[in-house]
Amino acid sequence: MKRVLVTGAAGFIGSHLTERLCEDGYEVTGIDSFLDNYQRGLKEENLKRLLDYEDFSFIEADLNEIGLTPVLDGISAVFHLAARPGVRDSWGLHFDEYLSNNVLATQKLLEALKDRPDVFFLYASSSSVYGDADVLPVTEETPPRPVSPYGATKLAAEDMFDLYKREYGTRVTTLRLFSVYGPRQRPDMAVHKFLTAVAAGKPITVYGDGSSGRDYTYVDYVVDAYVKIAEKGIEGAVFNVASGKITTLNELIKVVESALGKKAIVERLPGQPGDVGTTHADISRLEEAIGFDPNTDVLEGIAKQATYLKGAGLI
Repeated sequence: MKRVLVTGAAGFIGSHLTERLCEDGYEVTGIDSFLDNYQRGLKEENLKRLLDYEDFSFIEADLNEIGLTPVLDGISAVFHLAARPGVRDSWGLHFDEYLSNNVLATQKLLEALKDRPDVFFLYASSSSVYGDADVLPVTEETPPRPVSPYGATKLAAEDMFDLYKREYGTRVTTLRLFSVYGPRQRPDMAVHKFLTAVAAGKPITVYGDGSSGRDYTYVDYVVDAYVKIAEKGIEGAVFNVASGKITTLNELIKVVESALGKKAIVERLPGQPGDVGTTHADISRLEEAIGFDPNTDVLEGIAKQATYLKGAGLI
């Protein structure tokens, strides 16, 4: 049985990935520090699901503070999803937290892997590294140009991979994730916020005129990409992980209304610093590498997320 490490295991994507790995017969060690970016109780609910698996073990720790040598003993792959997320909060007073969790923690992991050339390192980067690209859809060769401190920290981690790969032969592959949604999504993300507000009859806040678009990606496809890339051992690559389709903010509101059968109350405000106009990924590299086929449309995916929220008593 292969032993793997998942950082950020109690989070949105991390818990889904850990669940899939356990189902596939992996022995999984999860690490999470329970950052206070949203309610700890939601992360603990994610963790409860994982603790039912016999081959799952959990460590509550900050990667910057824990000794990683014993944690990495016998590990064949590291799925590094731990990070401080969010574009808007990365401006100003919280930047030290982004630096610590997104850059320094990643560098510490890379240092710990210097003498472990057989360990495969899979990194969760972000579409935020592209910023406002001049040409859409973006390919993996599109020059990164982040427009937020968050995006800059994710790109800084990517730059370190090139250094460690060249100097120490570290086996690294980067997945640039685009607007992931689905059950257990973080409460600060748009789909969750819109579903909970509309269900409660409360107004939703829209920044700008609603014409901005996102390449929304259902969480199951992100998990599938991670697992298949790891199984195939595709190293030294960068992949866009997305649906390859644009949904505007105004279209998203209509989809949420359809999923809930309720009309949204919309309050519009000016655009915010660091917000990208539109994201749209070329996913042909991933399609060719693993047969990637994200065929869940946004209406179906958001309906699934709404069903989960209802079952969890959150709407």
